[in-house]
Amino acid sequence: MFDTAYRQRLEADLARWEADGVIAPAAAASIRHALPPLSPGVNIAVVVAIVGGLLIAAAFLAFVAAHWTEIARLLRFASLLAGMAVAGGLGAWFAARGRTILADLCASVGAIIFGAGIALVGQMYHLGEDFAGGMLLWSIGAFAAALLTGSRGALAVGLVAASIWTCLRTNDAPDILHLPYVAVWLVAAAAAFAWNSRVAAHLVALALLPWWIATSLRFELDGAQPAFLLANGAALAFGAGLAIAAMPSPRALRFGSVLSVYGALSLAGVAFLEVTTIDDIIRLRTLTVPVQPWWAILRGAAGVILALVSAAFTRRAGEVLAAGAIGLVLLAAPLWPAPASGEPWLAYAALLSAMLCLVVSGMLDDVRPRIVAGWLGIAGVVAGITWAVKGSLLRRSVFLAVAGVAAVAFATALGRLLPRAAR
Repeated sequence: MFDTAYRQRLEADLARWEADGVIAPAAAASIRHALPPLSPGVNIAVVVAIVGGLLIAAAFLAFVAAHWTEIARLLRFASLLAGMAVAGGLGAWFAARGRTILADLCASVGAIIFGAGIALVGQMYHLGEDFAGGMLLWSIGAFAAALLTGSRGALAVGLVAASIWTCLRTNDAPDILHLPYVAVWLVAAAAAFAWNSRVAAHLVALALLPWWIATSLRFELDGAQPAFLLANGAALAFGAGLAIAAMPSPRALRFGSVLSVYGALSLAGVAFLEVTTIDDIIRLRTLTVPVQPWWAILRGAAGVILALVSAAFTRRAGEVLAAGAIGLVLLAAPLWPAPASGEPWLAYAALLSAMLCLVVSGMLDDVRPRIVAGWLGIAGVVAGITWAVKGSLLRRSVFLAVAGVAAVAFATALGRLLPRAAR
């Protein structure tokens, strides 16, 4: 979808430049010839076929489940194997005829049947009730199918199963950091990088969230503020995405750009959470000291460093401001503790400045998702400050007025310093 929109815009630009005499017709033809062919889109027939395939897979599973007790054990097991074999065979048949979307669907259905088979075989032979272990086994099988076939759907199934696995393991052992998930995620990230697929990059970026959220929430028992821990993870994802996108490789650019978008959106989300959870709009803990483990602080610092390294390579002012946004959100954690009679005005100012930096960064680098993330962050932080439970509403209105004046002054300074084309 994104490639099609880009091609349409590029074709319109080439036609306009050629009509205006900016480029020669031969140069425009060379540019068009150098572009790789677009992948076939999803038409109505493909959509209907996808729905039909999913219905057939659901019917198969429902039939087996309905007659489970009446079917002999060997026949039950054979029916599961037959379902996976049929899905794989149809996928190979579609792939040989260039129907990549339908082939991907068959691989996904096979991965789903494999997961259902794990649950049904475990019930049939009364295996140990290790639900998390079953999810791990399911994710391994789905990842194997994804790596062998290049199926984005199978990759999604594997990531979902792995996310459930890590959340269960974190709940079972809250005092242990569940690092095995990182190894699983790196395998998925390597596959997305090798495929040069935007869809796979989105799936991999999204798969970071369940693990990091589960990891952050478990430290509430130790008195840590989950919002601050989430901020360190968002900082690392944002900075790492910018650094990867700065590498001289189209694959790195695509993967890093997607990861940085999710990092920016997560950074805006945790800025809102810092305001709402600390001021007891949403109460997540009982202690008042924002304790953070050292490894989480190192992750946040690494995010700032990676963003600055990326800015050094790309020479983009927007990425410098992105690093500033990351640093300001992280700075809000030590600034937050305030006297019982006071309020964390410096922390409020840091968060508002961070979100403003995020908006300006996106505008300078022409990255629309980053702009959207910044605006969402500003709206969330202002709403959190305005509707906070503690403190005087009059003082908050004065603070917001001062912040508005400072923003206008900042805009005036930018208008004088930046070139006219970049304003």
